[in-house]
Amino acid sequence: MILLLSSSKSLKAQSNLALYGYVKELSMFYKPVQAMSVSATDSLDYLFLNQIHNRINFRWYASSKLTVALEARNRIFFGQMVREFPDYEDYIEQDNGYLDLGAVLISQKTWFLHSMLDRAWIDYTSGKWQVRLGRQRVNWGTNLVWNPNDVFNTFSYFDFDYEERPGTDGIRIQYYTGVTSSAELVYKIGHNNNETAVAGMYRFLKAGYDIQFLGGWVGKDFVLGGGWSGDIKGGGFRGEATWFKPRDKNDEENFESLVASVSGDYTFRNSLYVHFATLFNSHGTTGDAGGRSFFAPDISAKMLSLGRYQLFAQSSYPFTPLFSGDIAVMLNPSDGSSFIGPSLTYSIGNNWEVMLNGQLFFGRKGTEYGDYGQAVFGRLKWAF
Repeated sequence: MILLLSSSKSLKAQSNLALYGYVKELSMFYKPVQAMSVSATDSLDYLFLNQIHNRINFRWYASSKLTVALEARNRIFFGQMVREFPDYEDYIEQDNGYLDLGAVLISQKTWFLHSMLDRAWIDYTSGKWQVRLGRQRVNWGTNLVWNPNDVFNTFSYFDFDYEERPGTDGIRIQYYTGVTSSAELVYKIGHNNNETAVAGMYRFLKAGYDIQFLGGWVGKDFVLGGGWSGDIKGGGFRGEATWFKPRDKNDEENFESLVASVSGDYTFRNSLYVHFATLFNSHGTTGDAGGRSFFAPDISAKMLSLGRYQLFAQSSYPFTPLFSGDIAVMLNPSDGSSFIGPSLTYSIGNNWEVMLNGQLFFGRKGTEYGDYGQAVFGRLKWAF
């Protein structure tokens, strides 16, 4: 629900101010593959973490051409994770943007409060031109799980509680060449050449498909890619691929890579939804692919997985208008490790929702999904 604040000087049907957001309580029970050491003598067989999350989204429609947006997330973390692992606060406080727009406002031994602006932009639109300056979401991906084209602000599928996804500090210029076509250029500000990005994209409609091509310089790499989005007999059909080539030939730690993903989804007449996807990473290994956290701060479109191949399947069904279920499965066929994500959602009222979610990882030690264990989440959400 959007709360509109009417101007006292105007009786227009639509206000020039908008304020909306939500409050969530997220609880996590986590059981690792093996007990976690917290001291020389103590270890934990399981872990609890709680999070109270408030989001505020603000819009000011200054004129028909000018819009200003500020969006903030305020989160209180408490539980064993905070008490036993002090580095967790430092992890949450990381801001990968050019400006550090986040801060821990209160820090105690068992809890802390973190606040962050993840959207702060000014948008000017005139005729066929649109210019947006500031921290914003640049979404170039077409798929729903893996997005090789999303070179500016890659997200992790496992970070399910961050619906808005990360933002980019920079400027985005779009020119609408036609009703179904556009060209855009994005410049991401960085502290050095390895953090800076400049890339362009052209989109157009052909034979019922939205097709896009992109190219530019992103961090340490030159990038060239493309994607599509359309349907086959009522089912969604999407794909995207990006080629990454190191800018510095003498950088021995960097590597050339081709990352591609294809997906299809369909909703049957009885409302059963199915979704299938696959990912290819030319630099990924065909052996055991363990060794990196899913929430690593350096996640990029170049390394969406450590394995060369990934398979994904999902199904969801609304048992009633208010109660729905979902299950997702991810598999690395090379090392045999897998992920299963069941979820149940119930709508208590117009603005209230409760969710039960599982993230269950299986596999041998050292495989892509074998070292994480199992986690169960419960979430209560109120939107306003």
